[in-house]
Amino acid sequence: MSIETGNTGAIRASQVIGADLYNSTGEKIGKVEDVILEKTSNRTMFAVVRVGGAVTTSDSYYALPWSVLSYQEAKGGYVVPFSKDQIVRGPGVSIFDLTEVDGADRRVEAYSHYEVAKDW
Repeated sequence: MSIETGNTGAIRASQVIGADLYNSTGEKIGKVEDVILEKTSNRTMFAVVRVGGAVTTSDSYYALPWSVLSYQEAKGGYVVPFSKDQIVRGPGVSIFDLTEVDGADRRVEAYSHYEVAKDW
């Protein structure tokens, strides 16, 4: 499940980190906090998001497959095909756990939860 609109071939990480996150109905649901890279294959593993107003602990972050984020210039942020509730029901961890076991566990959990085909 990938949204192609607005995707480009290259982007600076500084433009991604801190960008707003919207669902497909246009509701602002959070921010992109980080991007996890797989340094041995030169690929993006996943985006790290924090969902605003979520009924979770304050240190919960969520891994989203990079392929589901679509930059929408008009919004100045990324649109994902998930609701805030769908993300909150996904695997949430502390920021320090995101690269545990080289991030492999988080990536597998995220791709499985959002039913996105593995791209690695």
